[in-house]
Amino acid sequence: MALIDMIMPKMGESIMECTVITWLKKPGDRIEVDESVLEVATDKVDTEVPAPCNGILKELLVKDGDVVAVGAPIARIEAEEAVTSESKPSETDPDNADQTPKGIGDIANVPAEPAPIEVTESARELEASISAMSSRPSSVPVGSATAFPDRFYSPLVLNIAKEENISRNELDRIPGSGADNRVTKKDILAYVIDRAEGRLQGAGSTEQGIKSTGSQSILPPAPSPVLQAPRSVNGQADIIQMDRMRKMIAQRMVESKQISPHVSSFVEADLTPVVEWRTQIKDRFKQQTGENLTYTPILVEAIVKAIKDFPMINISVDGDQILVKKAINIGMAVALPSGNLIVPVIHNADQYNLTGLAKKVNDLTKRARENKLTADDLAGGTYTFSNIGMFGNLMGTPIIVQPQVAIMAFGAIVKKPAVIETPQGDFIGIRQLMFLSHSYDHRVVDGSLGGQFVRRVADYLEQFKPGFS
Repeated sequence: MALIDMIMPKMGESIMECTVITWLKKPGDRIEVDESVLEVATDKVDTEVPAPCNGILKELLVKDGDVVAVGAPIARIEAEEAVTSESKPSETDPDNADQTPKGIGDIANVPAEPAPIEVTESARELEASISAMSSRPSSVPVGSATAFPDRFYSPLVLNIAKEENISRNELDRIPGSGADNRVTKKDILAYVIDRAEGRLQGAGSTEQGIKSTGSQSILPPAPSPVLQAPRSVNGQADIIQMDRMRKMIAQRMVESKQISPHVSSFVEADLTPVVEWRTQIKDRFKQQTGENLTYTPILVEAIVKAIKDFPMINISVDGDQILVKKAINIGMAVALPSGNLIVPVIHNADQYNLTGLAKKVNDLTKRARENKLTADDLAGGTYTFSNIGMFGNLMGTPIIVQPQVAIMAFGAIVKKPAVIETPQGDFIGIRQLMFLSHSYDHRVVDGSLGGQFVRRVADYLEQFKPGFS
């Protein structure tokens, strides 16, 4: 057997390090190729890291909570087969010094496909691979299994549970093969197969939290994964511990304010043509494209056009150098059901027409709220916007997403009386008006550029020319 180093895989563009959340296996455990070995977190997403080969986990080189660079060794595995020359044999094993490993891909350098396990994989898509596994956890009747109500579940496990209508109570009774009885991907997929083949007792009973309506099962609302139950010290205030995402958001916001001197400009735009066109076309748009037409793709299109007019807004700062980005990658802030915020990115937004932008916006928003985004979905943004109007807000002063230099907020569209200028004279009419708020980094964006840019976005919205008819 060869003793090889397992290394931290690439987690997406621009991600250089990961934080180890927890090890799912311990030294001495047997692992199989693609089996989840540990869970890690980046500033984008949480994910599980798979084993690169079959073998025995001999040694952990990092511990829970450690921040590890991509490509760094994290464990040593006694592999049952040779590894490729791209994998790194351990320097502590002299017998492997002159061998040319082969047979297993390097999980750290895979240019053709992303390395992290995507949480979009469903149980049904993986049944074939699970059936080929040589071993799996034995079936345990749900009613008799020990419950672990406080057990942590990875996003991947929770996603599979949601797709397979496994309630939280039922999930708490699945035997886990990971550290501290943690449920791994293999555990829950094996459970799904056993349940489908009728090898479980009581898996679908109402005491497990699933309500039956005809042929479908409805998963009851799961408790919020973000905030722990409040506790009180003196009865005067409840104490709620921040979850990891909220702590990271807090850190990023403070850092942005420390890095960038924020300045804001405001413009009010007349969106009456946009509102009237969308009202007329949205039903037909849905019929022809299968997509709901929101205002968001129209706003994105206006931002993209304005960036082409003012490319110096699509930049970042590196010391005393300004990096002008060629790609126009638009980040859009999405509020999650948990109350946290995430910013998926529409890469190369200038290459989409309005229909394409609608599909992209709907896809990213849906996957964000279902916790199905990958690290690449969140990387590489060059300019960000937030549609605060959906919360009834008129305007706001958003904080810049570093290392970008500007961010725009779109307020609510409100009917107001307005002066309308015509060749025959001015008159008062009812118009659909919206405030645009533009925050920008005054180190490199002055009021002239910041103000002209937001005015240009408003102009494109007021002179809206639909790309769908």
